[in-house]
Amino acid sequence: MRSEPTAALRHRIVEAPAGRLHLVEQGRGPLILLLHGFPESWYSWRHQLPALAAAGYRAVAMDVRGYGRSSRPSATEAYRMLDLVEDNVAVVRALGEESAMVVGHDWGSNIAAASALLHPGVFRAVGLLSVPYAPPGGPRPTDVFGRIGGPQQEFYVSYFQQPGRAEAEIEPDVRGWLAGFYAALSADTMPAEGEPDPHFLAPGGRMRDRFPTGPLPAWLSEEDLDVYAGEFERTGLTGALNRYRTMDRDWEDLAPYRGAPITQPAVFIGGALDASTTWMADAIEAHRTTLPALSASHVLDGCGHWIQQERPEEVNSLLTEWLATLQD
Repeated sequence: MRSEPTAALRHRIVEAPAGRLHLVEQGRGPLILLLHGFPESWYSWRHQLPALAAAGYRAVAMDVRGYGRSSRPSATEAYRMLDLVEDNVAVVRALGEESAMVVGHDWGSNIAAASALLHPGVFRAVGLLSVPYAPPGGPRPTDVFGRIGGPQQEFYVSYFQQPGRAEAEIEPDVRGWLAGFYAALSADTMPAEGEPDPHFLAPGGRMRDRFPTGPLPAWLSEEDLDVYAGEFERTGLTGALNRYRTMDRDWEDLAPYRGAPITQPAVFIGGALDASTTWMADAIEAHRTTLPALSASHVLDGCGHWIQQERPEEVNSLLTEWLATLQD
């Protein structure tokens, strides 16, 4: 595809089922919707927006409902997957398009996959970063997560379930908590093998008790951390955490799609040091049947969870190469 001069970032608000959604747009051409994960914002795509725009695409990163400048419904059930998918459809329509490619990271990967599964006519290709596709089905999620770790530890997803509990830990020092959480899952600052795993809590403990206390990871400047912290200090963490609190509802809502593959063109990019990649290795192996139109799975050596920020040039190259095959 022919490259054009990169335009400036454009911020805009569109109407959606969430109420209002904040978007950041750059470039012209085929539409690519970029979906962030926890605890991030549109800003996590700051390296991809100019690269995709320069490659000839209309790249749009959004604040998912509950984050940043987007609306934050008060009801926990307002964060179910079906509603987030309809937000994405509304964004495509608000931008005057009939279809788009969708790329997501972390929770955004799950939302991107569900969008492609439920609306194949709207989302014609899907890119998944860090979290592979696992079709709906299996046991109830909270039952699964409740068994992880055993009686001596609590898995962080279970810790996030009770409204207000994680907020009480995070919100008195948002910046410090975010710095520790980002460092805990970054390749250059994560705990060494054999040290306590920050995905788990000791009985009566806090997540931050197992976070690294050294320097920030190389990908995260003080200014970058200020951006993330400033947003969550303003909004609080409840909207973001409610995504975890609707997992059982999602399991019920998506029951009709149990075991369903995503048949659109797809790509997966993960980090070799990311727990999402290693714990879900079976899901990556199953992509040959769950993502039958998968172009490739890329696992980047020496990379942690924040993949598009830790290794932006590699991710940009892999995404633009994949997107070029779709246009061909």
